[in-house]
Amino acid sequence: MGMLGILAGLGLLVWLAFRGWSVLLLAPIAALVAAAFAGEPLLAHWTQTFMISAAAFVAQFFPLFLLGALFGKLMEDSGAVAAIARWMTVRLGERRAMIAVVLAGAAVTYGGVSLFVAIFVLTPMAQALFQSSGIPRRLMPAAIALGTSTFTMSALPGTPAIQNAIPMPFFGTTPFAAPGLGIIAAAVMLSIGLWWLMRAEAKARARGEGFGGAGERGADEAADDPILRERATTALSFDPAETHRSSHALAEPGLLPAALPLLVVVGVNLIMSFLVLPRFDAGFLAEERWGGTSLAAVAGVWSVAVALLAAILTILALAGRRIPSLRATMDAGANAAVLPIFAVASLVGFGAVVAAMPAFAGVREWVLGIGGGPLVSLAVATNVLAALTGSASGGLTIALDALGPTYMQIAAQQGIDPGLMHRVAVIGAGTLDSLPHNGAVVTLLGVCGCTHRESYLDIVMACIVSALAALVVVIMLGSLVGSF
Repeated sequence: MGMLGILAGLGLLVWLAFRGWSVLLLAPIAALVAAAFAGEPLLAHWTQTFMISAAAFVAQFFPLFLLGALFGKLMEDSGAVAAIARWMTVRLGERRAMIAVVLAGAAVTYGGVSLFVAIFVLTPMAQALFQSSGIPRRLMPAAIALGTSTFTMSALPGTPAIQNAIPMPFFGTTPFAAPGLGIIAAAVMLSIGLWWLMRAEAKARARGEGFGGAGERGADEAADDPILRERATTALSFDPAETHRSSHALAEPGLLPAALPLLVVVGVNLIMSFLVLPRFDAGFLAEERWGGTSLAAVAGVWSVAVALLAAILTILALAGRRIPSLRATMDAGANAAVLPIFAVASLVGFGAVVAAMPAFAGVREWVLGIGGGPLVSLAVATNVLAALTGSASGGLTIALDALGPTYMQIAAQQGIDPGLMHRVAVIGAGTLDSLPHNGAVVTLLGVCGCTHRESYLDIVMACIVSALAALVVVIMLGSLVGSF
């Protein structure tokens, strides 16, 4: 009965979430269904298991959600994201429109701009570029997704994406975990994704297929769709409803002022991770007043938080006066972080209740018993949970909450670098999370004015197949030569 309850709760969560129900309601209900089937105390699991686990996630990662959403909104309203994207598209031109859209998305998201903000700014530019180049509209979602939500989210070392931050407290790693393997994985994803998209473009030209009709739906219209919003907030770290609650600067900044905050994010993150925090005397963290923790458990979050804060101060100094209503922009950015973190935290609470069920011991044994070793089983666990929840961050946290200590023990016994575990877990969570019900996929298709039937195959090839290939390469190299 216990396993049946876990499956019933998970099925209820996935089915109703896909239909647009709020995860804030669904997650505790699904958790209580699982507990009821197992004959476990319902109220105790709600308040002592679900809520404590969800609250711990909020306490640990809210600074990153808050600063990331605020930074993205400031970059958007200052015109910096548009300036970078426009410079990239002008430099590469119509003949390289596909590459221009991919690289523009990669540049802004690796610099810390929220995925939805990037989609909002890139879509009109991609539409204009694709239309003038005669590239079918149906390829727009895959091109934007390849640049914004694949290698810059899970592979490139130092990326400030929340998915790259989640394993750090579990494995005691930094945002730059397994940097060499991360760069190789990014190259694999980018190469396969671009190969497929360029091939699709060439085939469309050979058939005489043009851009096609109908205009993009528009971010404002998509953001006001309540069903799309509920789906999006489990997959994105930015609440779509806040996109049009402030005003944009009337003129775009120059390239250097626009790009400098992105460079600050990467540079400060690197300095904090390798120069400042390793020399920081943090013995006081072991005291109970600081939670009895260690520097290894918090250093990664601190590095990303300081980097984002430094970038926010940079953009305020460079462009604060140009933003029409700075208070409205900052309010919108701060508000945009609230619903996403509570949505993901609710998924984490659900996972904690499921992991507390006696029947979950069988699931744990099955996962750890998967052939190929701990790297393979970790990849499978994060893949499956991200696929089921439609959320890379939610699936990754559920997997590590339930199995993270076990994998750390295995790593110590077998001499596996925790950085390798970190990179495999993040890339694994960023593969099958892009199934049709994923909030980012639904949002992107809605904003581009495309349907699953038109565009989803290209998203599969550019995002899922490329990421799976990169994951295989990382596991093979990591198993043969270790982390580097």
